[in-house]
Amino acid sequence: MASNTPLIVSRKRKDLPQLLNVPVVDINSKGKAVAKSENLVVFVDHAVPGDVIDIQITKKKKNYSEGRVIKVQKESTDRVEAFCKHFGICGGCKWQNLDYKARLKYKESWIVQNFKKIGGIEVPDILPILGSANTKHYRNKLEFTFSNKKWLTQSQMEHLKADTLPENHEQNGLGLHLTGMFDKVLDLEECFLQREPSNAIRLAIREFALEHGLSFFDIRQQKGLLRTLIIRTASTGDLMVILSFFRDDTKNINALLEFLSSEFPEITSLMYVVNSKKNDTISDLTIKPYTGKDHIIEEINGLKFKVGPKTFFQTNSEQAAELYKVVADFAEVKNTEVVYDLYTGSGTIANYLAKSAQKVVGLEYIPESIENAKENAVLNGIENTRFHAGDIKDLMDDDFLKENGSPDVIITDPPRSGMHGDVVKKIAEIKPNRVVYVSCDSATQARDVALLTDYRVAKMQPVDMFPHTSHVENVALLVRV
Repeated sequence: MASNTPLIVSRKRKDLPQLLNVPVVDINSKGKAVAKSENLVVFVDHAVPGDVIDIQITKKKKNYSEGRVIKVQKESTDRVEAFCKHFGICGGCKWQNLDYKARLKYKESWIVQNFKKIGGIEVPDILPILGSANTKHYRNKLEFTFSNKKWLTQSQMEHLKADTLPENHEQNGLGLHLTGMFDKVLDLEECFLQREPSNAIRLAIREFALEHGLSFFDIRQQKGLLRTLIIRTASTGDLMVILSFFRDDTKNINALLEFLSSEFPEITSLMYVVNSKKNDTISDLTIKPYTGKDHIIEEINGLKFKVGPKTFFQTNSEQAAELYKVVADFAEVKNTEVVYDLYTGSGTIANYLAKSAQKVVGLEYIPESIENAKENAVLNGIENTRFHAGDIKDLMDDDFLKENGSPDVIITDPPRSGMHGDVVKKIAEIKPNRVVYVSCDSATQARDVALLTDYRVAKMQPVDMFPHTSHVENVALLVRV
C-alpha cells in the first residue's frame, strides 16, 4: 500500500484538490473524524480513527479543511458494519460504523480536554463512562417532520435529471432532517432509535396521507397540512402520539386521527395541535387531546412521573435511571439538609432525592414543567418538595433564601448553553457545601465550574445517553474548599 503521506492530486486551477492515503487520527466533539498528516488537518464524516482514506476537499479554511471520503484504502480495527440502511445520509446517528467501546473512549477524552482547555482545570481520575445497555431502541421520544421535498438519493437524482422517473413519482417524505438542511427530510423506511410501534405508526400515517391526498408541509412556501409527528413511549406501556397541522382542516384532521385511533388501539394519548407559525415549535401552543389521556406515565427507580406533551424528560429512560443514581451518590444528601434543584424541569431529580433530604426546593423557568413537578410529587406521595417557577437568577434573592432556607447542597442541570452568569455568582455567594453539576455539554460546564473558584472538582462521572451521537452527559461533584 502507498505511504500514509497524503498525495495531492492536481485538478483544474479553481477546483479543490483530492488527497490520497490520509490517516484518520481522531474524532472531535462534533462527531467529525479528524484526518491528519504533518500540518494538514481535514474534517470528514463517516470515517473511523485508524482508517486510511482518500478525500475530496469541499472547503478550505485558514487552519483546516473539510472534505468527504472518496474511498477507504485501509479499514480501522474499530470499524464495524452499520446496522441501518439510512446510515450515512440520515442525521440521527453519526457513529454506527464505530465500535461502541471506542466511542465511549472518545467521549471521555472530550470531557477531560474541555475541562483542561476551557476551564483550566486538572480533573481527578474520571470515573469510567457508563455505557448504555441498549444501543438500539433507547429513545422514548422522537419527532419526525413532513416535507413535500424529501431528500432524493443519488440514483433518484440521476433519473430526475434524465427525466426517467415514473410520472407518479412523489417527493413527499416523513422522517428526520438531514444535518444542516432545514428544508430536507429523509423519508425513513426504518429507524432503530425508538421501539415499536414507532415505525409502524409513522409508516401508516405516511401511507394514509398519500392515499387520501393530504398535503405535506412546504417550509419555504409555508403551505401544506401535515407538519410534524411526535411519538413518546414509556416503560409502563403508555404511548403518546402528537400530530401538528398547519391549518385547522377539521375534516382531514379528524379522518387521520380516527384512522390512528382505530388502527393503533395501544395509543393511550392521541393529541393534535394547529401550528400556523413559521417555526415548528409547539411549546407555546394549545395541544388538544383527541382520544385517551393528556399525559403518559413513566417509571424510573420506583418513582412514577407524569409526562405531558410539553414536558421535558430525559429521552433515554434506562440511562436516566443510572444518571439519577450517580447524582444521589455524589450529593450524599442527609436528612437534615436542604437541597436546591436548579433547572428542575418536571422535578425528576428533586423528587428522587426527596427521600434522603429534609427538604428539596426545585426552580424552573417553565411554568408548565413546575406544575408537572408538583403533580409528580403528589403522584408519589412526596411531601417535602417545593417547586417555584420563574427566572432562576431572579428567584434566588435574599427573601427566597430566608423563606426556603439556605441550601446545603445544590443540584444544577441547565440546558446546553449552561448556567446564566448571575446564577453562577449566586451559587458562589450562597456557598453550599456541595454542588452537583449535571451537563449535556462539558464545554459550558467547564466554563461555569471555572468561575466557582471556592470549589474543587472531587469526582466526575460521564453517562452515555445517546449511543450513536457525539452527545454525552457529565456529572461533576464540586466540594467547597
